Parts: sequence; C-alpha cells; structure tokens
Amino acid sequence: MATINDVAKLAGVSRGTVSNVINNIKVREKSYLAVKKAIEELGYVPNQYARTLKTNKTNTIALILPTIWNPFFSELTFHIEKETRKRGYKLLLCNSNDDYKIEMTYITMAKENKVDGIISITYSSIEEYLLSNIPFVTIERNFGETAPYITCDNFGGGELAAQKLYELGCKKILCIGRASLRNKAVRKRAEGFKNYCEKNNISFDIFFNEKDEDMKKDFSIWIDEYVKNNFTEGKNFDGIFTVTDRYAQIIIDKLKKYGLRIPEDVQIIGFDGAKSYKNENIKITTIRQPVEKMAEEAVKNLDAVINSKDVEKQITLPVSFIQGETTVHK
Repeated sequence: MATINDVAKLAGVSRGTVSNVINNIKVREKSYLAVKKAIEELGYVPNQYARTLKTNKTNTIALILPTIWNPFFSELTFHIEKETRKRGYKLLLCNSNDDYKIEMTYITMAKENKVDGIISITYSSIEEYLLSNIPFVTIERNFGETAPYITCDNFGGGELAAQKLYELGCKKILCIGRASLRNKAVRKRAEGFKNYCEKNNISFDIFFNEKDEDMKKDFSIWIDEYVKNNFTEGKNFDGIFTVTDRYAQIIIDKLKKYGLRIPEDVQIIGFDGAKSYKNENIKITTIRQPVEKMAEEAVKNLDAVINSKDVEKQITLPVSFIQGETTVHK
C-alpha cells in the first residue's frame, strides 16, 4: 500500500507539500499537479482519521429532514448531496420523522465533532440548535440572526397562484391547506393568495386548518369532509390553490370521488413542483420552488459558516409557474 512518503518521492516534493495538497492548503500549481498525478498513479488513499485529528474536521455534513416520504425533500436531498460532494464533504442523512429526540441525537454527534455542521428543515423546538454553537443552516424556517436561512418567495408564490387562476378564467377561488404552529412557509403562501385577491377584488375564500385537535386527524379524511360539505350540491369554487402539491393530489382525488372533473369543473394549482425522477413531466399545475438553487445556497453558506466566513442571514429565491394538466384556458 502506497504511503505519503511514496507520493512525495514520485512527485519530487516534500512530505509537507503532499500534506498541504491533501488538506486543500494552497501550493504552487506545478507541485499541486505533480502530487495529484502521483496520488493517481500510486492509488494512494489518505488516512482520513489522521486528517480529522489534525484539522479537527470530519468533512461530513448532517442533513436533518422531517421525512423522506415527500418528493420535495427527496429532490432537495439529491441536490444537497451533489453540492456537498463538489465541496469535498460527505452527507449524513437524518430522517427525523418530526421526532425531536432523533434530531437531538444528530446535534449530539455534531457536538462530539462527528459532523462539521448541519443543514436542517425542522419544525421542532429550536432551543438545542441555538444553544449548541454548531454551524448550521436552516431551510424554510427562520431562526433569526442565529443562522443563515434559505427559503423561496412563499408570499409571492401565493400571489402568483391567485393571479394564474384568475387569468385562467376562474371566478371564485379557494386556498386550502394546513400547517403546524412552527411551519410559517405555508402560511405565507396563503397570505400571498389572500393579498392578491383583495387587491384585485377577486371572490375568494381560505380554508386553512390550524386547530390542534384537527391536526391529529388524517388530512385526507379532513379534506373528504370538506369536499362533501361544500361541493356535493354543485361546485362552490371553480379554482383551488393548495399550499403543497401533496394536498393538491388529495383534493383532486376527493373532487373526482364526488363527480367533479379536473380541470373542466375545477382548476387546481399546487405548490412545490418537485419531481419524483429527473425527466418527469409535472402533471399538477404548480408553483415550483427552485430546489437546486436552494440546495446550492444551503451548502455554500454552511461551508462558509464552518470556515468562519461572513454570510447573508436570509436568502429568498424566486419561484416559477409550471403549467400542468390540472388547469386549462377557458
């Protein structure tokens, strides 16, 4: 097995120069190229454990998600892993299932120097994050000045959804969704929807589930009750904006159950626009979040925090409208 001394001898440089190249410390370009060539020829593998002891870094980032059973989170994970690899990090995935105790396990790992930093989408209590003094970046949820916050323009996305339904010929439109107390992103989507409707004198309503007792009920059951009470005696709305694509699919199924046609009777726009596979044609008309850009900004900013560099505390990225099969010009 090749050693660092073998690499130095073949490259014609000192052992220290080889060490600098391995640890991403700048050296002369000629020396850098010689060392890289020698490493490739010899098949040299650096001792990662020794490097960790020397630099006090693991080159590992933890990604904490509420669940992987969501196309948006899955696509986001794909792009975050790609970006971490570009920057020389490995990714450790934590599928927390909204379990505070599981999240605390990963924070403890970070405290023990087993990961260098955390990217999180969490709806748990943030106290342990704030007190841990660990480099971290949050997506969707604002931790104030404590950490960089990456989000899309949720308010503008809600406005865009209302605008598109109106332009598509809808006369009476509805925003529907639910949210936990700590998930403000979907609330902003509803606020944007309401703002556009009020400014343009559009007939609208918002049915937004936020009661603790209702949150315990399965969303599909809750939607079934709503559709039964509001659409069975003729459609009450000809356009619906749901705050996520998952909710859009649920209400599409319920509307069809009661004999309504999509998009002939009711046009529907969702929010997220995530893909289940790379070349998928999105079927639900939606407001798409810039998933790849969000991942890029999250990793870039966490890398900066880890290396004690200044970063923007809040980055808001634009959304876009994707025409699918659930809307049609009349």
